[in-house]
Amino acid sequence: MAQNSRLAPLLLVLLYLATACLPLVLSWASGMPPRSVRNDVASGLGLLAFAMILAEFVLSGRFRIISSGVGLDVTIRFHQLMARTALAFALLHPFAYQWLPGPARPWDPTRELTLSGDFPALFTGIAAFVLLPAFVIVSMKHDDLGYRYGFWRLTHGLGALLIAGLLLHHTLHAGRYSADPVMVGMWVTMTAVAAFSLIVVYVVKPFWQWLHPWRVSAIEQLSERHWGVTISPVGHPGVAFSAGQFVWLNIGQSPFSVNENPFSISSAPAAGPDLGFVIKELGDFTSTLGTVRVGERAYIDGPHGTLTVRDRSEPGIAMIAGGVGIAPMLSIQRELERTGDPRRTVLIYGNRTENQIVFRDELDARALADTSDVIFVLREPDEGWTGQVGLIDAGLVAQTFDQKQFETWLFVLCGPPAMMTAIEEALLASGVSSARILSERFRYD
Repeated sequence: MAQNSRLAPLLLVLLYLATACLPLVLSWASGMPPRSVRNDVASGLGLLAFAMILAEFVLSGRFRIISSGVGLDVTIRFHQLMARTALAFALLHPFAYQWLPGPARPWDPTRELTLSGDFPALFTGIAAFVLLPAFVIVSMKHDDLGYRYGFWRLTHGLGALLIAGLLLHHTLHAGRYSADPVMVGMWVTMTAVAAFSLIVVYVVKPFWQWLHPWRVSAIEQLSERHWGVTISPVGHPGVAFSAGQFVWLNIGQSPFSVNENPFSISSAPAAGPDLGFVIKELGDFTSTLGTVRVGERAYIDGPHGTLTVRDRSEPGIAMIAGGVGIAPMLSIQRELERTGDPRRTVLIYGNRTENQIVFRDELDARALADTSDVIFVLREPDEGWTGQVGLIDAGLVAQTFDQKQFETWLFVLCGPPAMMTAIEEALLASGVSSARILSERFRYD
């Protein structure tokens, strides 16, 4: 499984590149007389941009075959990088041409020298040219704009579909190579696949969730801003998941409402079908947890994620959590205990204050075991605190683990992005191979 997890990102990149380059291959195989190098480069940029945009639909669809193999954070970051690359290609595309606009000349039946002057065909391309950079910028800055996640998600999907429709019309009616019947079939098929991915996300998945509801079976306030939520399946056996995975959770809303947020599961798979979560009050949904009542309907999309130690053979497991990042670590530790896994574990758990530590009694009891160590770290400790003080940083990691552990153990990270980046760099510098570092970034709310 570890080998497959290392190959999955490479396979994703290769598949994406193959999809993006398919129009270039088909246009070359069409047999049309070549134009000037500059005009062919311009056409190639447009073909690449449109193919990449269509491939983005699948990347953003939260399909488990991708999220459980590659990791959702890797998929999202790749999606963002390719979207910006496609935008650059699209913006360069019209300016790269050697302009000779107008209708086809009698001496140029294959449009080797002239470009389309058909206004409707050009207008859809111009509209997409204007909308695409605005779409990408809004997507990059949606947090700063203050949009609710559900509203942003819906408009993101519909906006992408609008741009894809404009580009399809422009490509088929203004493109020289895309007039080839094989190319037409390819573009129609790719656009249909992109649209179908939206149908799966916004219709098929919610319908499946509606047929497989859950209910809130327990809710308790764990600290000033942390809540423990448990949901139970209603009329079905639940879902199979691995310790460390997460789901998109929707409580009290229709499954078609897109009001959902990603939360790591804190319960152990071996504990039964109920799913437990540790949720911090941070945004639109989480700030309303105090109003959630036992019995409310809930729906999930998942499980997703690769932050799991299942089938790993390392002799020890180091877990480093910041704040609410403790949730997947609880799931992993609870599963190890229930399955009788003898491996030694070390948990480093950081918070701002002592009252933010959740499941303190359980963690203290685990620290007394011969095979487990728990290290609490506080940024703002009260007087009398005897544990670690400050941030989880490279110095604390070096102080906690020896070189043999760096060379053989598995390291699992979940917490604020800045903490995770710093610890990943420290682990790599200490000799930990990237294959033995598990981390997954995603936003709550």
